[in-house]
Amino acid sequence: MKDYTELEVWIASRKLVKTVYGLTSKFPNTEIYSLTNQINRSVISVPSNIAEGIGRQSDKETIQFLYISKGSLFELETQLYLAYDLEYISKDQLENVLNETTSSKKLLNGFINYFKSKK
Repeated sequence: MKDYTELEVWIASRKLVKTVYGLTSKFPNTEIYSLTNQINRSVISVPSNIAEGIGRQSDKETIQFLYISKGSLFELETQLYLAYDLEYISKDQLENVLNETTSSKKLLNGFINYFKSKK
């Protein structure tokens, strides 16, 4: 297998981090320790858990960390909707980042299925 830094799923999740950080950098300062922090932690969790999963000794452990990444994507989506509800991001920004999130979910699902099929 390739080094995790060459995996499309990991690279896409890094791009998502950059996109999300660009959005949250414009949130009100009053959100720095709440929604901004939560969103940033969720999105950072995605590539971090992919990397940690690849570093594990068994496919079972790898799959577990990939599912944690997937859960973080769902958490991120919810938080992005909240940011939209609070008018911190526009509808266009929401749609763009949700498209990127969906793309990451699809890549992650494919990667999970790959590891499951190895059993």
